[in-house]
This record gives sequence, C-alpha cells and structure tokens, in this order.
Amino acid sequence: MSISLEEVLNISHLARLHVDEEQARQYAADLSKILAWVQQMNQVDTREVVPMAHPLDVVQRLREDKVTETDQREKFQTIAPRTDKGLYLVPKVIE
Repeated sequence: MSISLEEVLNISHLARLHVDEEQARQYAADLSKILAWVQQMNQVDTREVVPMAHPLDVVQRLREDKVTETDQREKFQTIAPRTDKGLYLVPKVIE
C-alpha cells in the first residue's frame, strides 16, 4: 500500500499543518515504507503466540492494603472556611 502526494497534502490540510510539496513527497515515501512494513508484519502467523501484557516477565510488588492514617475529616472540616453537610464550599469559578 502506498500513499500518494495528494493524500499527504489533504491530510496536512485537515490537520492544519503547512507542508510544502517537497516535504509532502518525502512524507509520502516514508509513510508508504511504514505501511509496507506493517503489511509485511501482518502476514506473520501469530496464532500460536500468547499475548503479553508486558515484554518482560516481571511481577509488580504490591503493598498490603491497610489503613495507615486515622480519620481526621472532622478536624479538617472545622478549620475549613465554609462547609455544608460534610462538603467543602468553594467560590464559583465558571460562569
């Protein structure tokens, strides 16, 4: 599959990018090479390949999920400038 000069110019117009004709010719050639490579990769038989979440066989260390701080909600509510029914009231910033 190849990309034409007109397609590159159309895409650059849609993306609102200024691309001169010489650059567009180079982009068309480069993108055509990339698409040819992708097409070649699509022809590889991967039916026996197990999908991976990560290329390295690593396990993420997870910490134990336990409470480490006490509930200080009431304390913070008392020092807040304005609260109502347990919620913090803030000035309106969007009109």
